[in-house]
Amino acid sequence: MFMDENFLLQGKTARALFHEVAKDLPIIDYHCHLPPAEIANDRRFASITQAWLGGDHYKWRLMRIAGVEEKYITGDGGDFEKFYAFAKTIEKAIGNPVYHWTHLEMQRYFGIFEPLTARNAEKLFARMNEQIADPSFSARNLITRSNVEVICTTDDPVDTLVHHRAIAANPIHNCTVRPTFRPDRAVLIDRDDFADYVALLSQASGVEIRSFADFLKALENRVEFFHENGCRLSDHDFGKLPAVIGNEAGASAAFDKKLNGGTLTMEEADGFKSCVMLVLAGLFAKKGWAMQLHCGAQRNNSTKMFTAIGKDTGFDTMSDYEVAFRLSRLLDAMEQTYGLPKTILYTLNPKDNYPMIALCGCFTAPGVAGKTQFGSAWWFIDHKEGMEKQMTDTANMNLLSAFIGMLTDSRSFLSYPRHEYFRRIFCNLVGRLVDNGEYPDDWELLSSIVAGVSYENAKAYFAF
Repeated sequence: MFMDENFLLQGKTARALFHEVAKDLPIIDYHCHLPPAEIANDRRFASITQAWLGGDHYKWRLMRIAGVEEKYITGDGGDFEKFYAFAKTIEKAIGNPVYHWTHLEMQRYFGIFEPLTARNAEKLFARMNEQIADPSFSARNLITRSNVEVICTTDDPVDTLVHHRAIAANPIHNCTVRPTFRPDRAVLIDRDDFADYVALLSQASGVEIRSFADFLKALENRVEFFHENGCRLSDHDFGKLPAVIGNEAGASAAFDKKLNGGTLTMEEADGFKSCVMLVLAGLFAKKGWAMQLHCGAQRNNSTKMFTAIGKDTGFDTMSDYEVAFRLSRLLDAMEQTYGLPKTILYTLNPKDNYPMIALCGCFTAPGVAGKTQFGSAWWFIDHKEGMEKQMTDTANMNLLSAFIGMLTDSRSFLSYPRHEYFRRIFCNLVGRLVDNGEYPDDWELLSSIVAGVSYENAKAYFAF
């Protein structure tokens, strides 16, 4: 039967683990891109098109591949025209995770169990729009309905966190919303807007930035400010990790050169990036934060479309370069200098699974289960095969039972069934090992492992 209650659960052990252990556990969404303003203001959606297709580059990418005009993706096409274009695309997206996510969202939020096609698009559009007008589909109510316990958004260090403070003053029932410190613009000195960003950082921190030492002080002030407002994680996007480990003298020279209009060599820029990361890692370690390193995104591949509609619109891809040595040197330098916090490593290219997982075992700490984590399958690889590979590779070389599990990495309030998708895949993997005689049928142990990876490990790891 199509996507029924035992969807993806192939044996009795898998089914029991999902339905009796994993299914109803709360969600800790420790990495997402939900806009804090929309949570604070309890956004209401005018239509399913706005809620479902607005900002979702996964769906946009599929529609473009299917040949849909941009007018019906990010352009000025009508709501039903866009919905219909998506329906025509998704009905033939056999094997793609977006097909599964789409129908899980239809089932869980709208009670619709028939597949979406071009033939029934008009009927389902009307049916979903009728429901989305109900207050239960506001941003905050969707979070409550989804059983979300913690949300960690993604926030720039210069952010005032005014919306986070508003949420804290008017909290969501049984849910805490926390900021995440995302200092990419402070680290990536080779970007054209770096000097402009330094001015913004100066204003936000109250530190007059005339030197590299001032710059570091300003960042430290913002770390303290974020911590006071509930932040317990940082996040960093490294398309390409720095090739050299710099020191403060070299970073200071590069900083002065950049602010005076000079052009940095790759070695100067990389030395600055690594030095700033070492200092930040030390600050995070002192605060007890976890640091996330996202590696391997190759951004804005289509200049034509970047010029037309900007970044983060579905034109990024995975890079293909050697990460093991550079990542090893960065983590080792952190550990030797200012301190290595709890760290989560993500790769966008599955070729790097084994090197990253092996590296995780080199940076451990007594009393901290899985101090250095190999993060959940991300972006292009958060599909069934990618999740299974990430978890199987982790089990082969590390300790799968210490894994902190799934995140949404999403801008949509309707994306929480992705956690169900992950839990089904995980329970099926564990159940298969048991049914094959590769692990004992010990319910107490199995329940502990499944509850840990689904929920409890993340709660303990981040000390929420």
